[in-house]
Amino acid sequence: MKPAIDVRHINPFLQSSISIMESVTQVKMTVGKPESTDFNLKDTSYAIQVGIVGEMKGQVILVMSEDNAKDIASRMMYGMPVTELDEMSSSALNELGNMIMGNTATIFSTLGILIDITPPLAMYGTDIKIRSDIDGIKVPLLFEDKEYIGLYICVYHDK
Repeated sequence: MKPAIDVRHINPFLQSSISIMESVTQVKMTVGKPESTDFNLKDTSYAIQVGIVGEMKGQVILVMSEDNAKDIASRMMYGMPVTELDEMSSSALNELGNMIMGNTATIFSTLGILIDITPPLAMYGTDIKIRSDIDGIKVPLLFEDKEYIGLYICVYHDK
């Protein structure tokens, strides 16, 4: 098992997630307490997985409850009601993953660390179990003091 990412490299992920979420959805988020994770998502969840390649390798997964996913998709579509996570709302959420991780790659490039991202992969269901050879860190992103998105960082620096 590869160790989790160095804590010094978590900030670009957080900075990008908070900045993009605020500009795209007008939701002002705060950062909860980071914790190690086993990647077992018991509740009904919508997860967006984006791969990281280059000087860092691994996966970043944005996890949200079904209701939060619908709320985010609705906000991204200028308030259009979202009653189900269909192809259109899923496309909007995947684009959110692209925007967050693309911005993260840009931030890392200013630090002299070159990474690229893979296209997003969406997962939707109950009791999702994800396995990895890299230790993962979960950082809750809070809206009104409740977890709105779980940011799962499963990345190592390939020095």
